[in-house]
Amino acid sequence: MQKNINIKNKRARFDYEILDTYTAGLVLGGTEIKSIRLGKASISQSFCEFNEAGELYAINMQVDEYSHGGYYNHKPKAERKLLLNKKELKKLRKEVTTSGLTIVPLNLFINERGLAKLKIGLAKGKKLYDKRETMKDRDNKHDLSRIKKSFNN
Repeated sequence: MQKNINIKNKRARFDYEILDTYTAGLVLGGTEIKSIRLGKASISQSFCEFNEAGELYAINMQVDEYSHGGYYNHKPKAERKLLLNKKELKKLRKEVTTSGLTIVPLNLFINERGLAKLKIGLAKGKKLYDKRETMKDRDNKHDLSRIKKSFNN
């Protein structure tokens, strides 16, 4: 039917320490979902923010215009509303306002029912030395797996 769409934000796990994750639905127009199904979206520069009414929006999320959209095409960088339960929204808003945490999109995917979902994470920003530690750990794991592989052969 269709290929599996899985658009990741690779910088998020490097720049932030992810404390909790949620899966949110997206309010999209007709040409937006068609572009996402073609894989023409990017969440690398995006973040999430609450408005005055307490609704959560994905800001700076790039969804390219649909090639056959014509007059009814959407704006590529429009704010897109995220759908979560009231309890989850309340908890996220409390964490963001009191603790100074931020909400970052981690993964944009299409579920088995054909709906676009955005996996978001409640995150705490990393300092420069934390990023160095992450790089060092990744290099150590890579070296260890290389040694194990050569030892088994």
